[in-house]
Amino acid sequence: MSKHLLALVDVNSFYVSCERAFDPTLEGRPVLVLSNNDGCAVAMSAEAKELGITVGAPWFKLAPNAQRHGLVARSSNYELYGDMSHRFLQVIGEHSHEVEKYSIDEAFAGYGGPLQGAGPWAERIRRDIAERLSLPVGIGVGATKTLAKLANLAAKRVPGMRGVCVWDGLDAEYRDWVMSRLPVQQIWGVGPRSAKKLAAHGVTTAAALRDADAQFVRRLLGVTMMRTVLELRGQPCIQLEEEREFRDSLVFSRSFSTPVSTREIMAQVMASYAQRACTRLNSRSTEAKTLTAWAMTSQFNSAAEDSPSATLSLPAPTNDPVLLTRAAQALLPRMTEGTRYTKAGITLTDLSPRGAQPAFDLFAEPQQDKGIGPLLQQVREKSGTDAIGMGRGGMRTAAEWEMRREMMSPRYTTRWQEMLEVHAR
Repeated sequence: MSKHLLALVDVNSFYVSCERAFDPTLEGRPVLVLSNNDGCAVAMSAEAKELGITVGAPWFKLAPNAQRHGLVARSSNYELYGDMSHRFLQVIGEHSHEVEKYSIDEAFAGYGGPLQGAGPWAERIRRDIAERLSLPVGIGVGATKTLAKLANLAAKRVPGMRGVCVWDGLDAEYRDWVMSRLPVQQIWGVGPRSAKKLAAHGVTTAAALRDADAQFVRRLLGVTMMRTVLELRGQPCIQLEEEREFRDSLVFSRSFSTPVSTREIMAQVMASYAQRACTRLNSRSTEAKTLTAWAMTSQFNSAAEDSPSATLSLPAPTNDPVLLTRAAQALLPRMTEGTRYTKAGITLTDLSPRGAQPAFDLFAEPQQDKGIGPLLQQVREKSGTDAIGMGRGGMRTAAEWEMRREMMSPRYTTRWQEMLEVHAR
């Protein structure tokens, strides 16, 4: 008999796994992926965690002992990670018509076959991702999203499950045993504050939350937590959602490796950022009506704290790099010359599908050449982000303020010049 189930497919240590997929010498070694400007650890392998390294650990403190521990650091390679995430979703989509991207390394997928076939189906997904992308994943299958999340924990933590757990396929007594020992805070959607309130009423485990009075939980923590209770009982309350085609906003921001303190250099920054944001708009076939350009000083520089911003409403929605670059320059008069700004960005809001504006609008100013934005996108996709730009945004060499990534691996899947080379003997 067929049963509709949901699977949560989750890549283990995603950033590190992406690095290992193209560099097998990293297998079994402690590996870190660092934040912008190689500041601190944002992801780590199991071997790095065994050394006591935690998220946020500053690299300058770890570097002196890295060689002694065999510790390997990599700068964040978001272009590689984003492309691998896209490929990960494509593989899952070949096994299910219902796929929801939950995060860069997680996705829900629907299964509608017999219960006894759920395990082999999940194993095929796991094997396919491993063989085609060299990414290790854990897969939890359950009647609800919450149970799929819970099963995913078991798939990763119980060695005998070998990366796949079908919750409904487990013995009922074993399921009760697991839930009676799982802290309530480890349930999807239960944060520290909610866990504290639940603990005050004796609800400290997953089993206790499952068996709690649903209406009482609703009065205590709202309808969302009541849905969690029902989902733990196997009653679906949180449906799969298709990713919205047009997001509410687009942000392009970076921290500087060297502070920017003059309007002349900030004009270069704004031109570069506006054109890169334009490329993203074109890749999504969207246009923006409102642009906000902003900058900020370091949070540790209380003596000269400053965070100027400028917001402009454009005459009509656009993804034209000339108009967006010009609009971004509105930030410059609001800067304080000589102040050391450490981060800046551009936020585009009021997004709409390209061409959604009526063809005849008396109040809209004439648009620039519509071919410039797509042209920039095509050249950058083929030759790299820094291959082309206009005016101050057309720098041939990296600027001093550009984000520092001194230990970044090649962008194997998105740059022809950086593709992995294989030689036959």
